[in-house]
Amino acid sequence: MDEVEFMRGRVYGADHDSPGPRAGRVYVQLVGGPLDGLLLDVTDLTEGERARGVVLATEIGRYGPGGRSAYGPRRRDRGRYDWRGDVP
Repeated sequence: MDEVEFMRGRVYGADHDSPGPRAGRVYVQLVGGPLDGLLLDVTDLTEGERARGVVLATEIGRYGPGGRSAYGPRRRDRGRYDWRGDVP
């Protein structure tokens, strides 16, 4: 199993012991970029914060350790956040 397949269905930032989604939480799917296929818990974000998107720490992006990846909501599918690019 490659790294991409291993991460599918897992929640970004979740414990390794419990990597899947939890009942009662709201998730979006990250599409493209280094975090493709991961779910992101957006339960505690306001609508405005959800509309702006997120910048997430990742070591597997263009900038390696310390780098981040930007994701934003799709215009017609708020359940998916598309990759916008990597930032140092």
